[in-house]
Amino acid sequence: MPRYYEIEFAFRNAIVFEPNGRRTVTTRDFVRELRVLNWHFSLKEANNWIEASVSTFRDISTEEGENRVFMLFNPN
Repeated sequence: MPRYYEIEFAFRNAIVFEPNGRRTVTTRDFVRELRVLNWHFSLKEANNWIEASVSTFRDISTEEGENRVFMLFNPN
């Protein structure tokens, strides 16, 4: 049975640490990590969760569609 705290765990596992210091997450990677933990989100549901629950990541997608790219930003 899936547990709600596992959603945040899957999000953290989907974060990619790039050599230049950026931290990014794609919706597709997030959904893949969710499936490992027995959560079955669509790309749209995953985007909605990210937008509602994670305030430190912003959308930096360059293409249209549901597979979006989010980057960690520092608001200060």
